[in-house]
Amino acid sequence: MIDALLPDPASLSGAGGRPEKHCRRDIVDAIFYLVDNGTKWRSLPADFPPWSTVYKYFASWEAAGITEHLLDCLRDRVRLAQGRAATPTAAVVDSQSVKAAETVAAGSRGYDAGKKINGRKRHIAVDTLGLLLCVIVTAASVQDRDGAHPVLQRLGTCFGRVRLVWADGGYAGKLLDWAKATVGLTLQIVKRSDDTKGFHVLPRRWVVEWTLAWITAHRRCARDYERLPPHHEAMVRWTMIRITSQRLTKPV
Repeated sequence: MIDALLPDPASLSGAGGRPEKHCRRDIVDAIFYLVDNGTKWRSLPADFPPWSTVYKYFASWEAAGITEHLLDCLRDRVRLAQGRAATPTAAVVDSQSVKAAETVAAGSRGYDAGKKINGRKRHIAVDTLGLLLCVIVTAASVQDRDGAHPVLQRLGTCFGRVRLVWADGGYAGKLLDWAKATVGLTLQIVKRSDDTKGFHVLPRRWVVEWTLAWITAHRRCARDYERLPPHHEAMVRWTMIRITSQRLTKPV
C-alpha cells in the first residue's frame, strides 16, 4: 500500500544512477521500528539495511515532501472507508510540550513555565477522527496562540474545505479575529466549566488529546531526540503513517 505512494527509483524514472540495492519494504519497516521503539539510528538491528541508508531515505523523503504526501493519501483512504468525505471540513488544534534530549540544540529549545518542561512543543491539527492534518514543532517557550498561526495558515492553504476549528482556552483572544480575517477559519473555544470537579471529557477537545496519546505512545516521540525541528515533525508524521496504515490493513 505504501510502496505505490513512494516516488519511483531514479534508475527506473530515467534519471540515471544504479538500481536500488535494498527493498523499500525493509526501509519503511526500519523507520517504523525506530519510531515505535525509540532506538538510535546507529542501533538499528542488523536485519535492516545499514542505518546510514535508512537515514538517507528518511531525510530525502522528508525534504521532498513525500512523508506528508504519504500521510495525506492514507488519511483520505481511512476517511473514505468510514463513509466520510476525503477532505475534512472541521479540525481540532492543540499543543504538547515534550522534554528535549541533549542532542537538541539550545537555539531550538525553550522552557514551558506552565508545564515545567525544557524542550520543544509540537502544535498539531487533526480531523474529527483524530487523524493528523499538520504538525509544527517550535521551542517549548512559544505560546499556544503564537504557535497556532503557522498551523492555521497551513490548514487554510492545504485544506480549503476546513472552515471550523475547535481549540481550548489557551487559544482565546486576538487569535480568533486573526484566524477569521486572515485565513477564513472560525475558531471556536471549548472551555472547561468552572463548576466541574475532577476529570471530565470535553466535547471535540478529547479527539486531539487522543491523538497526542497515540503519538506519545511511540518511544521516539515520547521525547524530542532530533537535532532539527523538521525531523521531529517527520517522526510525528511517520507515527501517524504507521497508525493509519494499520487501520487500513487490519482484518475485518
